[in-house]
Amino acid sequence: MDLAKNTYQVLENVAQATQKANRSKNSVEVIAVTKYVDSSTAKELVKAGIHHIGENRVDKFLEKYQALKDERVIWHLIGTLQRRKVKDVINYVDYFHALDSVKLAQEINKRAEHIIKCFLQVNISKEASKHGFAVEEIDTILPELEKLENIQIVGLMTMAPIEADEAELNVMFQQAYQLQQRLQRKQLPNMPFTDLSMGMSRDYTIAIANGSTFVRIGTAFFK
Repeated sequence: MDLAKNTYQVLENVAQATQKANRSKNSVEVIAVTKYVDSSTAKELVKAGIHHIGENRVDKFLEKYQALKDERVIWHLIGTLQRRKVKDVINYVDYFHALDSVKLAQEINKRAEHIIKCFLQVNISKEASKHGFAVEEIDTILPELEKLENIQIVGLMTMAPIEADEAELNVMFQQAYQLQQRLQRKQLPNMPFTDLSMGMSRDYTIAIANGSTFVRIGTAFFK
């Protein structure tokens, strides 16, 4: 594994995809998902120029946070979060990508000591195995979320099925983009909806073409 070479290639691919989509060069943030590597490897990534680190599990998040607390890192919790674990982790989090229920939002609001930037997880693909709100219920939950002063809804997060081909990915990512744009136009308090968290190692260039502002990349760094 040549981490420096892989990092350069990922950033180059992102830059090219962004340019091809006629977007500004700073419009996409790259999150390195470090769940399969140790803390020393994560630290190497930061030294190679990656400043957004993402973890799926609370225990691994806390482990990396302690190991890299002297580094300049923006921390992303990107996996499912159980309400009973919110108190253990939420005050170390900058962005939470998997807000999938009003009750979880209320627990985060209760425990947070600073404003947590959250993405609503939306199940665009309607897969039974995936968490997230159905598109049809988003508007109905917004009044409840509006009441929570320690949460800022910065955008939407979605995941495409592993087996989706390029045409299917374009359709799903475009649906997420259109929903995000519609919600942004509402100009709701504490809900700017300016961002889209979508795209992983196998499909991040397609996600960027469809408006993603945060891509969550793991395998491409560590192959």
